Amino acid sequence: MTQNIWCLVPGISPLLTAGMIDKLLVLVPVLVVFLHLDQMFSRVPAPIAQRRPGMALTDRSKENDMRYLASTLAVSGFLATGALADGHAVKIGILLGFTGPIESLTPGIAEVTELAFREVSDSGLFLDGKVIEPVRADSTCIDSAAATVAADRLVTAEGVVAIMGADCSGVTTAVANNTAVPNGVVMVSPSATSPALSTIEDNGLFFRTAPSDARQGEVLARILTDRDIRSVAVTYTNNDYGKGFSDSFISNFETMGGTITINAAHQDGQGDYSAEVGALASAGGDLLVVLGYADQGGVGIIQTALDTGAFDRFALGDGMFADSLIEAVGDDLNGSLGTVPWSEGNGTDAFFATARAANVDPDGPYRSESYDAAALIALAIQAGGEATREAVAANLLAVANAPGEKILPGELAKGLEILKSGGQIDYVGATNVELIGPGEAAGTYREYEVKGGAFETISIR
Repeated sequence: MTQNIWCLVPGISPLLTAGMIDKLLVLVPVLVVFLHLDQMFSRVPAPIAQRRPGMALTDRSKENDMRYLASTLAVSGFLATGALADGHAVKIGILLGFTGPIESLTPGIAEVTELAFREVSDSGLFLDGKVIEPVRADSTCIDSAAATVAADRLVTAEGVVAIMGADCSGVTTAVANNTAVPNGVVMVSPSATSPALSTIEDNGLFFRTAPSDARQGEVLARILTDRDIRSVAVTYTNNDYGKGFSDSFISNFETMGGTITINAAHQDGQGDYSAEVGALASAGGDLLVVLGYADQGGVGIIQTALDTGAFDRFALGDGMFADSLIEAVGDDLNGSLGTVPWSEGNGTDAFFATARAANVDPDGPYRSESYDAAALIALAIQAGGEATREAVAANLLAVANAPGEKILPGELAKGLEILKSGGQIDYVGATNVELIGPGEAAGTYREYEVKGGAFETISIR
């Protein structure tokens, strides 16, 4: 079509390549805008920078100056994004709980996701020079209807080729069932850990770089057993994540000889948890296991338990691992322990070095997993040779697993080059990525204890 248009201009068509034609099609609207602005401002007084000292600035002049500056900015913005008109940018969604019970964790997760996308774009090797345009949307973490609406916008209005997310298990399940799978869009979650996600009907479109809570429940139970803790009360946030984690923990803890005095759900967003804590206190136990969220019901349960003297020591799931929890509770949290997906080794070291070199903080829950999720999407697109949803789905497992050249964080350009030349890669990433079974990480966990008002690593399990 574009070549036929330029054939109408005698003597020009033979001189233009397809790439040059596409660029000219982008520049033509820009030239039109410039001509329009030149006509608009032909009677505008001299801009601020050109006025002589002492020249009066009338109200009309002020208005014209503002129009001049606004239009200049508009043209600058048009020029900055004009390349999008010829498909230069590939849109990928970032669906996370920017509001809700994990909102203190989300900014860091989004930042490292965009770091990986930037690394790919800056290489100049992604699909012969294309760039990734990340598009953020709010999952809320707990409102499935709102998350679905946000995902619908990403898929239909924005036309993303894949989604990095969602984060919390309930909204992730809803988005997969209602939006992603019906539209053939791959989701790679860095943090949705419910065991139920292992068996959803996803048509091969759902992946996760964090391990299932079926494994985390076992690890947490083993940590308590190793510390000779034999009797615990359990409270969990009343959603897919909390229920799945609780079921796994209880099954493993009882198998190891432990006793559960009570297993009770709590609702997020309440102002008072006295009744819930009263029931937990009546049942008793060596400590209270809290499988909730650090910015919602979890912190409310802990604070109420401390205020009433019901419990003074806690075992925590990954949703409770946040600096905001320590800031809220203070030194009273010392002695508590917990688990969070974590890794160590060359890949982790490379991720920390890459992030810090870009002035991005790598140290936080699910940041390594998020960088890896973003990298896998980009590498899958490159392996497929096209920015399509089908390319991501067909190639994600291939770039995640052996065989192939091992790729670490900071080496995404190397991976892109190998894939461009038809080679194979094995993306190791920050978390020693190996996607097993239904496309989920095997994973390792950090055993930590709160000491001196900080999370201190005890071991990696």
